[in-house]
Amino acid sequence: METGMGTGYRRYVTSLALAFAVIWGALAIDPLDRSDWALENVLVIGFCAGLAASWRHFRFSRLSYTLIFVFLCLHAIGAHYTYAKVPYDAWWQALAGRSFNSLWGWERNNFDRVVHFSYGLLLAYPIREVFLRVADARGFWGYFLPLEFTLATSAMFELFEWIAAEVFGGDLGVAYLGTQGDVWDAHKDMALAACGAVVAMIATAAVNRWLQRDFSREWSDSLRVKDPRPYGEEEIARMIRQGQD
Repeated sequence: METGMGTGYRRYVTSLALAFAVIWGALAIDPLDRSDWALENVLVIGFCAGLAASWRHFRFSRLSYTLIFVFLCLHAIGAHYTYAKVPYDAWWQALAGRSFNSLWGWERNNFDRVVHFSYGLLLAYPIREVFLRVADARGFWGYFLPLEFTLATSAMFELFEWIAAEVFGGDLGVAYLGTQGDVWDAHKDMALAACGAVVAMIATAAVNRWLQRDFSREWSDSLRVKDPRPYGEEEIARMIRQGQD
């Protein structure tokens, strides 16, 4: 019988990698704004290199790799058109005969908002895998920490956007920020990422509550104080005494 890391697993992950390479390569041809496309893909290239480098020591589940693949494809579309100009409304109108924005009462191009929500929705579970398997997070912390990490990295990305816009300025800075005149754009992007992560973690908790017999006990144990001793200056004093022994 084939194991989780057997031939089928490798074939599946390789297929996802090849599919993304084809999609990314196709969308790299004649993007709407080549400079913005290059800037948008700096983090993607670094992220993919990190995934490849971690292959020997840490391999995600098929589910996590699939979620990562979907998110990267959405980002590749945004990078090709620039996020503020993805013609999803025109695509929907050609398909359904009416404006998609009009269905929801939107007045702006909201593709960027969808992707920020998808960042939390699609990547919170892979992040949870890291916390479970590396940090040994359990119970409450196995759901809370992925949410916190999602929100923290969303904030870091907004800072990265701000710095890039300040450095490059001009039309490139405006295209990369994609605020479309909304002064609260960064706040809304972070909130949507957090909402996506909340949905993902609630769904994960619901499945685990159904399948995991010790679910409640694990949550209770995760919130129990493991070491009643105070740290800070007390811990420093203990380490000094240990060093002197």
